[in-house]
Amino acid sequence: MAEPHLDPIGGPGEPDPEPSERPRKSMTIGAVCKSLQTEFPDISISKIRYLEDQKLLQPRRTPGGYRLYSASDVQRLRTILRLQRDEFLPLRVIRQELASGRAQEDERATPAPSGPGADPRARRRTSVTVSPNAPMYSLADVVEETRADPKLVQELEEYGVIRGDLRAGTKYYDETEREIVRAVAELARYGVGGRNLRVFRTSADREAALLQQLLAPALRSRNVERRKEALEALENLAAVTTHLKHLLLIRDLRKIAG
Repeated sequence: MAEPHLDPIGGPGEPDPEPSERPRKSMTIGAVCKSLQTEFPDISISKIRYLEDQKLLQPRRTPGGYRLYSASDVQRLRTILRLQRDEFLPLRVIRQELASGRAQEDERATPAPSGPGADPRARRRTSVTVSPNAPMYSLADVVEETRADPKLVQELEEYGVIRGDLRAGTKYYDETEREIVRAVAELARYGVGGRNLRVFRTSADREAALLQQLLAPALRSRNVERRKEALEALENLAAVTTHLKHLLLIRDLRKIAG
């Protein structure tokens, strides 16, 4: 009989099923977690189980009680994680997306292009956590990829919308700041400039301060698992607040539209 493993929160986990118990192409929860770690470094067995508790996943169970995930289960999980990471959608909205066939659409979709010539908007990588090896972009890179006026980038720095990172006398920007420049470049076509963006920056600063206040003790914890759970909670809160802002904006725009 296989030795039991410990799940990420320290409790007794489930042993992997014996090879004879595994249907063809089915995966254990540990194997699923490992297979998704490249795209989702923060994935954990406890997070997958949490999504199952929220009725977003329903893996098959063997007579012995082992979870077994089919290829469609894994695709469904991948879609859930992408919707959380890339679109900051709360679980309630993700449940609606799945009910409308979003996972099947993602499975049929062509993989997002990569490489120097790819459109970065086709593959967003928005996340609270940042890898130390995340790419950085010079001003020339940002201007080339976003087609923004260099003066606009300078204006955004002057108003504190972006900050950049000075390295060896050269200013570099991370991927999030690059996408901020891209979004503002679109707004600039309608006459929106850095001065007008103060309201967005002030709003973001206040929301970040609120979330920090809620989770500060856990985020400062020396316990690795507690800090990891706090980061997951921070991601979820960011999703909820983003969706709430979207709904409030839509409500007010409907009034404007009459």
